[in-house]
Amino acid sequence: MKTRITELLGIEYPIIQGGMAWVAESHLAAAVSAAGGLGLIGGANAPAEVIRNYIREVKAATDKPFGVNVMLMSPYADEVAKVVVEEGVKVVTTGAGNPEKYMEMWKAAGVKVIPVVASVALAKRMERYGADAVVAEGTESGGHIGEATTMTLVPQVVDAVSIPVIAAGGIGDGRGIAAAFMLGAEAVQMGTRFLVAKECIVHQNYKDRVLKAKDIDSTVTGRTHGHPVRCLRNQMTREYVKLENEGKSFEELEYLTLGTLRKAVQEGDVAHGTVMAGQIAGMVSKEQTCKEMIDEMMAQAEKLLGRK
Repeated sequence: MKTRITELLGIEYPIIQGGMAWVAESHLAAAVSAAGGLGLIGGANAPAEVIRNYIREVKAATDKPFGVNVMLMSPYADEVAKVVVEEGVKVVTTGAGNPEKYMEMWKAAGVKVIPVVASVALAKRMERYGADAVVAEGTESGGHIGEATTMTLVPQVVDAVSIPVIAAGGIGDGRGIAAAFMLGAEAVQMGTRFLVAKECIVHQNYKDRVLKAKDIDSTVTGRTHGHPVRCLRNQMTREYVKLENEGKSFEELEYLTLGTLRKAVQEGDVAHGTVMAGQIAGMVSKEQTCKEMIDEMMAQAEKLLGRK
């Protein structure tokens, strides 16, 4: 399935793996890339040398294209942005901020820059500053979210910019891919489905929580302070929402969640940790390799789109 995104990135299938903090390291990124999608290393709050090591591990594991997601709020963002250039990474996605200050350096090095956006205004601004494409991410996504749904955001962004648009949020199978294409997207970005990939390093408790999730198990914390995060309901989210409703300050609430994503991903504490996952979690029902996932989803999408 050829699109402007597959041509731009040199990938076989229009599927990009989300740059999930603590989750998207070298094993997952390499497996997705080797299966024909675009694997991403999630920069999150990791120091630059950690990201450099991940980059080298992916290079050792596959010769296929891959990228790095730079979390712009990270205290190490400046250094990670430079490491991307030094290590010859060809694709960068960005989240949690505006990547304008790095654009000149990245473009001079031939890096394809794909910011994640949650509004038409930011998509247009990113195009003006030289972005090669944008990820239009709906509120159905796991982790930090905007307000607009994927169904409403994607077509509005497609109409507003001339660069290719990648749809994200609530996409977990071939039906979601086909729907995204109908909305005008030329690729999809997926996170939650890849959480249960056999190559994904998250704790088995985390995977099992996603696999057992129902349609109503997703919740959002932090709306009152303008920092909404989507995750699966547990003891931590109930405590957070209770304190939020009592009017506790942003600082107090942040203290409650400090280190909780790592606690869930690495230690398997799915009661007190933050189990970030999208609304699609209720549709994720089996562990597979990345190749099995991608082959299955693409076969379904191509059939629905009448290409097979």
